[in-house]
Amino acid sequence: MYAIAVLGNFIILVIVKIEPSLHGPMYYFLCMLAVTDLVASMSTVPKMLSIFWFNSREIDFSACLTQLYFIHCFSVMESGILVAMALDRYVAICHPLRHSTTLANPIVAKIGLAVALRGGMLILPYPFLARRWTYCRTNIIPHTYCEHIAVVKLACGDIRVSTYYGLSVAFLVIGLDGFFIALSYTEILRAIFSLPTNDARLKTFETCGSHLCVILVSYIPPLFSLITHRFGHNVPLHFHVLIANVYILLPPMLNPIIYGVRTKQIQDRLLWLFTHEGT
Repeated sequence: MYAIAVLGNFIILVIVKIEPSLHGPMYYFLCMLAVTDLVASMSTVPKMLSIFWFNSREIDFSACLTQLYFIHCFSVMESGILVAMALDRYVAICHPLRHSTTLANPIVAKIGLAVALRGGMLILPYPFLARRWTYCRTNIIPHTYCEHIAVVKLACGDIRVSTYYGLSVAFLVIGLDGFFIALSYTEILRAIFSLPTNDARLKTFETCGSHLCVILVSYIPPLFSLITHRFGHNVPLHFHVLIANVYILLPPMLNPIIYGVRTKQIQDRLLWLFTHEGT
């Protein structure tokens, strides 16, 4: 899964770079998504593999906090990019004549910067709060990576600040981003159903298919993980660990596959690359 994630996202970046017809807002946002997937998986999976392959079960506390920051920061960034992609689909379908001016390259760059700053600033308190606590119980994290709540639960003091802040960030990001995505697709569906023929409706809706699949893949595992972690007190520990691993591994692997399968320009360019290399 890790190999597919790294190779798939790297291929997406290369194809968008060398194919001029893909130099547009949707594919720029796709490249941002690929970068976040690469960083998120590279910051966690190598250590996970070393645990299973080489029984390397130790991590320095500072390295653990760094990993914690990268995991959650890039998860928030990915959510923000999905909102930007929903905005792109909304403008492309509901206001097609204004698409090139509304989402010009400088605007896309500013959106990307805003997404990165939001992720960085929201998650910045996580490692600082975690470092404040006194750890006098066990130093064994019941996970394959340094997840925020799994780390702070090892502290022996009052960790309500970390817990409440973590919950607030999770519900703020998922709730706010989910609201904007739902709002975009409500307007998109209105525009689609106003089209005169079923064929036109289907073709227009197909342009959103990849994005909708990526939304489901990106939101369902972390939301399920959050619910089971907070409220599933009778859920076995190994199930929590499994869901947390799926949350880290699945989206980076599936996102490039979804866009590769559903986007003809990427398919054609990928086929050209392989046939060109073969000749």
